[in-house]
Amino acid sequence: MKKRKILLLYISEDSGHHCASLSIERALHALDPDIETLNINSFNYTNPILERIINTTYMSVIKRTPEIWDYLYDNPKVMKSVHRLRDIIHRSNTGKLKALLDEFSPDGIICTQAFPCGLIADYKKTFNADIPLIGVLTDYAPHSYWIFDKVDRYIVPSEETGKKLIDNGVDPARIMPYGIPIDSKFRNNAGREGIFSRLSLKPDISTVLIMGGTQGLGPIKELVTLLDKSPLPLQMIIACGTNKRLFKWLEKRKRNFKKKTVVFSFADNIDELMRISTIIVTKPGGITTAEALAVGLPMLIVNPLPGQEAMNTKFLLNEGVAVKAQNPADVVIILEELLYNKNKLKIMSDKAKSLSKSDSASAIAALMLEIAK
Repeated sequence: MKKRKILLLYISEDSGHHCASLSIERALHALDPDIETLNINSFNYTNPILERIINTTYMSVIKRTPEIWDYLYDNPKVMKSVHRLRDIIHRSNTGKLKALLDEFSPDGIICTQAFPCGLIADYKKTFNADIPLIGVLTDYAPHSYWIFDKVDRYIVPSEETGKKLIDNGVDPARIMPYGIPIDSKFRNNAGREGIFSRLSLKPDISTVLIMGGTQGLGPIKELVTLLDKSPLPLQMIIACGTNKRLFKWLEKRKRNFKKKTVVFSFADNIDELMRISTIIVTKPGGITTAEALAVGLPMLIVNPLPGQEAMNTKFLLNEGVAVKAQNPADVVIILEELLYNKNKLKIMSDKAKSLSKSDSASAIAALMLEIAK
């Protein structure tokens, strides 16, 4: 049997899309040690300059004028306007893409973001290529940029997400509700005492994990300041992601905090941090959400980004695994209610575990190996 080759495509290094592709890649190698994989930032590969411009513009918009992103996200009028531009970008990328596919000659392709998925789908159509293509959605609300005829399978987080794709004309047979792919280590629930000990935290005090996604966004400074001044009996873990300014600010001040506080920059042990936490205060990015569900960690959502995170929030609130605060001051009030209501936290935790599909990466890998023959 020949060695199979799988190409994985995502956009942006510091993103949930990249985390998802890495989880699937690890699952592929676990199922087939002889497999050859290539995991590429597709936007950087085809348009490195444009990638920097778009990333900078996106970050500026969501920080300063999030209402603009709210208007642009999955807006049918906008979609119609940019359709021609998208086709031009796809055609301009054909040369580089063809060279990559000719050289690597993949038996299957997995895309964890809509841009590369559309790029490959159009390539398949243009060149009449018969390469199995799987699109993996990492948010609970699918937008119109995912819809292409040449996508063989769509992996969706939930049945509800799949129904929205069906409403947009996707054949139900192409939709697999496997969940959002995360690392297999989130299925491990052992060693909590050792984690508390290593972090010098107390297991008998409520632990609040504060995160702002991979890039450490949101009102984290204000949140930490308010919680530290509150009378609530708690200890804090703060994961800053790639936000170096936030990390330095916290490191400089934590020695003066009244509450025991542990600060991480880009943490590679989020599974351990979640495992020992009582609740997470966070933005509801798709990967963070899937990881929290896997360990049964109740969520307190604050400042979700418009668009996909707003849609994720709606899903999580409806399912009863999260509550939402309108601002940092409300976080303190809501935390006080929750931390003194252990029964509600237990109900939220159990519901989270029941919703989790923590083996999604393995299921996606198995599907790819099945259709990439």
